Amino acid sequence: MEKQEKIPVLKPSDLDEFHYKSIKWYPTISQTKHQYYHINRIESYIQKLNFPLPPHRKTVHDFIFLKKGKSQRSKGLNKYDFKESELFFLPAFQITEHESMDEDTEGFYVHFDEKIFPFLPKNFLNDNYSFFKLQENPVITLSQETQSYIEPILERLLFLYEDERETDINLIAMYLLSFFEEIKKDLPLEKKKTKNAFAQITEQYKNALALHIYQKQTIVDYADLLNISPNYLNKCVKNSINKTAQDLLNEMLILEAKTLLKFSNLQIAEIAVKLCDQTPSNFARFFKNQTGISPKEYLELY
Repeated sequence: MEKQEKIPVLKPSDLDEFHYKSIKWYPTISQTKHQYYHINRIESYIQKLNFPLPPHRKTVHDFIFLKKGKSQRSKGLNKYDFKESELFFLPAFQITEHESMDEDTEGFYVHFDEKIFPFLPKNFLNDNYSFFKLQENPVITLSQETQSYIEPILERLLFLYEDERETDINLIAMYLLSFFEEIKKDLPLEKKKTKNAFAQITEQYKNALALHIYQKQTIVDYADLLNISPNYLNKCVKNSINKTAQDLLNEMLILEAKTLLKFSNLQIAEIAVKLCDQTPSNFARFFKNQTGISPKEYLELY
């Protein structure tokens, strides 16, 4: 797997090793004709995966649709449980950790690169489908009617993926757009914001952490970014989720540290400086205080 020195992200060619490294019979993307998308039935590989999967970012969008079972996955600092008749949509470059999935889960896993839509204007997906946005709830509850429409689309996408004949990539793209249009109907109607100011600022802070953690690592930095005082930022977080602003900053640093440890070629000492501007010993102490294990022990887990 090629490793990145900056923000490490998994490309489509990396995802074979990440998701399927223990499945010897599974065809790698390099062995298939598909460069920009992938689809499979969850029940085809669930028994061979070891959860939790470590924190990571991907250059592609992905979604999981569950017909049966339940799962837990994160988007940034927020963890979500989703179940039968629900879909989890993860935009590209968002850090995530897939923590669990029932062994009897059934459904579909899909990932795709935006390069599959060369005919669309810039920002079309983000402008037309809210689930591509960083701040949106990734869990979409589908009606029975919508499920009756999207399951044949997924079955068709799977057939085209597995078909040995050459497939027009534009056909795949149009099926994906049809899928987006169908699930869009089940999104809640846009309402006036009902969250209080504390909750709104806490969500803005979480989003800012996800976007700027490599450049900004102090509460003052984020308070300045949000145009509020550090004390008010801390008050908002404390009132919303009973944590401090520093708690959330530490959580994001740990997520990124785990990603760098697993997917970059940086040594622990380099990560200590790059991410936390700390000495290796202080970084190791910080990591262990937050996770209960040392950076070296974390690497041995995976």
